[in-house]
Amino acid sequence: MSKCTFCDKKMLPGTGKMYVKKDGKILYFCTNKCEKNLLKLGRKARKTGWTGEYHKVKEGKKV
Repeated sequence: MSKCTFCDKKMLPGTGKMYVKKDGKILYFCTNKCEKNLLKLGRKARKTGWTGEYHKVKEGKKV
């Protein structure tokens, strides 16, 4: 099972998109929302409130 590159959500086999960059790096996306946020809009997952990475960073700051 692969995970979405942007939101860290697990994807079932046969779903989502695989995007291959010119440098050979492979990106997996579960939805168009994730794909557009990363590629077209250039957003960072750490600063986008609905992503898994945002919640990991937010929990780490609580001390």
